Amino acid sequence: MRKQARAWLLGGWIGAWIGGVAAQGLPLSVQVALRQANLPPTALGVVVQALDEPEPRLAWQAATPMNPASLTKLVTSMAALETLGPAWQWQTPVWLTEDGGLAVQGSGDPRLGTERLWAGLKRLGVTELRGPLRLDRSAFTPGTAAPGDFDGEPWRVGNAQPEALLLNAKAITYSVRVDGAQARITADPPLDPPQTVPTTTAPCGDWRSALKLQWAAGQRPRFAGSFPAACGEQSWTLADPDPATYPGRLLALMLGEAGIAWRGDNALVIEAAAPAAAPTLFWPGPTLAEALRDINKNSSNLGAQQLLLTLARAAGVPAPSPDTAAAWLQAWLDVHAGNTPPTRVVNGSGLARETRISPAQLAALLRWAWGQPWMPELLASLPVAGLDGTLSRQPGRFGAATGRAHLKTGSLRDVTALAGIVDAPSGRRWVLVAVINHAQAQAGRGVLDALLRWAAQDAPAAKAGS
Repeated sequence: MRKQARAWLLGGWIGAWIGGVAAQGLPLSVQVALRQANLPPTALGVVVQALDEPEPRLAWQAATPMNPASLTKLVTSMAALETLGPAWQWQTPVWLTEDGGLAVQGSGDPRLGTERLWAGLKRLGVTELRGPLRLDRSAFTPGTAAPGDFDGEPWRVGNAQPEALLLNAKAITYSVRVDGAQARITADPPLDPPQTVPTTTAPCGDWRSALKLQWAAGQRPRFAGSFPAACGEQSWTLADPDPATYPGRLLALMLGEAGIAWRGDNALVIEAAAPAAAPTLFWPGPTLAEALRDINKNSSNLGAQQLLLTLARAAGVPAPSPDTAAAWLQAWLDVHAGNTPPTRVVNGSGLARETRISPAQLAALLRWAWGQPWMPELLASLPVAGLDGTLSRQPGRFGAATGRAHLKTGSLRDVTALAGIVDAPSGRRWVLVAVINHAQAQAGRGVLDALLRWAAQDAPAAKAGS
């Protein structure tokens, strides 16, 4: 009953915006920014509302379903905070098995990198293994998507697919250092041997293209080009081209790094169920609040997908797949934001063309979240205008909102968006949701900046305009 009442209340707010103020004009500064970006006003959806006012100061196409891009991560974050609580923590169980081997059961931990693996292996207190390395990745059901499906760039780390035993984000960082007439390229973790390419006297421009990366699924990356010596030292992080075997290869490498010899005829990596006995120990992972800061400040698509699968499993979805986890999130959203207009959730990250939610629904969710005990953790996870995360560049562009607005950004080829809480110098707090859907959406970032500056000035009455 409580959730039904909450959905009715949110629906009432949305209905008031649709019926009462949707025709209100845009601020002049926003109209000017739209014209400068050559974008029609119909490309924009906006809600600006003070937390202490019953109706929005500005609602423009508030009820229009729009693609929010990474603003979807706000929905995933709110669902996780309400369902799990900010102090919930990932735990990865580990066993020293009777046959002298090691078993690791994935739990979806999004932060299990090389440093934590090294520390976790040292905690085992052994110097030798003589049995197989068993990996249990059954907590999640793999999806059917491939890393390059969305944009044709499977080497991008953000396109890696989620899995229960996600180690080091299935990534390798290649460092390029000039050594005389050659540039030496080394991998971290060292899963590939060093490579060299000749240096050139060209200016340091697009050095990545100059390296001529040869990347193909199932094959080790090669660099067939050259490197401008003027670039000095550079690094490039890539997704591993053989993600299915990455966890086993990395763990085998880390055993040696941790001083654990792995000998015998059974020194094999196998996929197997975890032992029924109690784990030898757990590798503790981040709390939800810590993980959300990684996900939202850096807009990590992979982290958001890991979180959604973990959340769905904790909520009772058995061995969730990306599809069944998205269905769970869709049901949560229907309860909390209503279905007028209908929403659509494809995944937990927003890396999709089909996702739809209206600015009014997102604003209503933020107003509801403001009254929840976990609101401080949600705010702390969002980029601060002009200071960090995806809003760290060009601090002067945000005016009075610099350092005073916690906002999630969203960006796709045809979407640019901004949503969160603006703490105006006057002391008033504003919910801001602004989404642009258009083929030239990336030209509209100045429009979002104008809206943010306007909200930080306590949203003075907008004059009607085209």
